[in-house]
Amino acid sequence: MIDDKIGFKFKNRKLINAALTHPSKSKENYQRLEFLGDSILDFLVGEYLFKNSDKNEGDLTVLRSHFVSEEYLSECFDRLQIEDELFLGKSLKNKVTRAIKGDVFEAIVGAIYLEFGLDDVRNFIIKNLQLENFNNVEDTNYKSQLQELVQANFKCTMKYETEKEGEIFVAKFFMDEDLIATGYGKDKLSAEQNCAFVALNKLFVD
Repeated sequence: MIDDKIGFKFKNRKLINAALTHPSKSKENYQRLEFLGDSILDFLVGEYLFKNSDKNEGDLTVLRSHFVSEEYLSECFDRLQIEDELFLGKSLKNKVTRAIKGDVFEAIVGAIYLEFGLDDVRNFIIKNLQLENFNNVEDTNYKSQLQELVQANFKCTMKYETEKEGEIFVAKFFMDEDLIATGYGKDKLSAEQNCAFVALNKLFVD
């Protein structure tokens, strides 16, 4: 049962059921709770890192981006072993993507906050995101780091243009209309991550 897996017994079953429901299944789904949970995660992860670390603003931003990234939240979802609790539309064919896992985790955070309050959801986040291990984080999600830092330091639009050339993918990162960096990889994601790494070093490393 979902209550046992996440450690909270919900009286409002509609609330937790909505957090587990994909939009393809019902209009009563996780999207609004995901919006709330996303904001709560940003705040409480930032609060924890601020209180427990003397790192500078840039390092704190990079650390937070790791813990709230889609990739990491999907790992947290998997650790809870709640995939069989989801309500999915037939169109998904029971394929739960990394994006869905991250969205559901955020929605559960939102639901816990509404039902139990800030202190309980703070404890849930600290435990399930394993925030105490922040000093051991080696963040290789360069795209997420780059997005966070550019948004914090520049007023501009960002985009990647990625194309396959022969056997490799070539990614180009633009700020407004300016080409900042180029990266290469065996697939689209690795090319964009490599491109983001080049851009990070060019823009933020002395």
